[in-house]
Amino acid sequence: MRTLARRRSRGAGPLALVAALLGLLLLLAPAASAAGGLDDAASALKQGRVYVDPAMTDRFGPAQADALTAKIRKADKPIFVAVVPAAAPYGAQTVFNDLRTKTGITGTYAIWRGDAFQARSDHEAMPPGSAERIAGASFRSHPGDIGATLDDFVDTAAPQVKGHGVNGSAGGFPAAAVVVPLALLALAGAGVFLLFRRAKKRKEERRQAELAQLRRVVDEDITAFGEELDRLDFNPGAPDADDVQRTDYTHALDSYERAKRSMDEAKGPEDVKPVTEALEDGRFALATLAARREKRPLPERRPPCFFDPRHGPSVQDADWAPAGGAARTVPVCRADADRLAAGQDPDIRTVPTEHGPQPYWNAGPAYGPWAGGYFGGFGGGGLLPGLLVGTMLGSMMSTPAYGAPVDAGSDYEGGDYSGADYDSSDFGGGFDGGGGDFGGGFDGGGGGDFGGGF
Repeated sequence: MRTLARRRSRGAGPLALVAALLGLLLLLAPAASAAGGLDDAASALKQGRVYVDPAMTDRFGPAQADALTAKIRKADKPIFVAVVPAAAPYGAQTVFNDLRTKTGITGTYAIWRGDAFQARSDHEAMPPGSAERIAGASFRSHPGDIGATLDDFVDTAAPQVKGHGVNGSAGGFPAAAVVVPLALLALAGAGVFLLFRRAKKRKEERRQAELAQLRRVVDEDITAFGEELDRLDFNPGAPDADDVQRTDYTHALDSYERAKRSMDEAKGPEDVKPVTEALEDGRFALATLAARREKRPLPERRPPCFFDPRHGPSVQDADWAPAGGAARTVPVCRADADRLAAGQDPDIRTVPTEHGPQPYWNAGPAYGPWAGGYFGGFGGGGLLPGLLVGTMLGSMMSTPAYGAPVDAGSDYEGGDYSGADYDSSDFGGGFDGGGGDFGGGFDGGGGGDFGGGF
């Protein structure tokens, strides 16, 4: 028993130290809600905190604000949220421009005012129309529930917002700039070691779980390509085989071996991208070989079939809409083009999930590198996000880790301090019946009308 007690004491010591230091930091940090007003709201937003006016704490309490603040900081995106009453100084026509001007940081701003909810964004962080639509959908999904609406908005917007969060460091030199380094020095012992080791372990466990989820699907892709090679009726030594045909055939074989080798060496989900890149390259080599042997024009280098990359290179574009979604033009193989023309459903690739088989675009972010390898080489890497707008995977494909650049030609990092020097028209425009009408455009701020349609 004494041994057990000593073990518990040694284990509890570092954790107690961490708890004490975190408690000290919480005491030193300013409260989520101060006296109220635009200055207090802007001060909180500059520090990356959700602001709740004192008049609204009975509807959205400090614990909810702290939890939402933690979620935004974990996402590390420049998202700013305020909950204010429908009263002065938060004018219906001025509140967005006032808070954006006083906060002075480029990002996406979401404001619950009275019983209405709206969001506006600098275009560097997110297309303003996207912020409006996400806010409207969140508001309509949780009528009157501030907490659920804001959670929904942040969860949906975070993967699409570009840049990094401020986390209390923008727009000045706050006390945290002094306190945090001192706290880190104090945490340099056993406590910080435990925290870092635990976080690293959780991250690695998550990566390995995602890799295991992908491995089965990728192995199916590799096997399917290998079977295509086995069925290929081509003898490199035959009299009718020429050098260019042998080159195509060798290219396909090399792609197959490269895909197998890359998968064997994969350490995480991001390592799957070279595998599907090799498979896409190999299938195009086979399509080229078939055209040469049949004396047909060589195929155009097109993306693989959107519905299932195993179908090979697409042959045309076709209009298609997912269930409940908007129509878009997608690259399709001949068989799926014929199915769509006949009014039939395409042959969609489904993958296993905890909810049963789902189309790959609804299977979660782990499939981003998988899809990025197939489609990332087309359209400057931006093809797939456009095809998948409105799907789970589509919102994840805006980062380089998933095979598509954030914004070609842009070096925007987010959270930049711009003061009042920003394009107020980014906060213009509105939506019909979305998060509630704030009552018209910004007064003198150059913004658009909240009452407009799409």
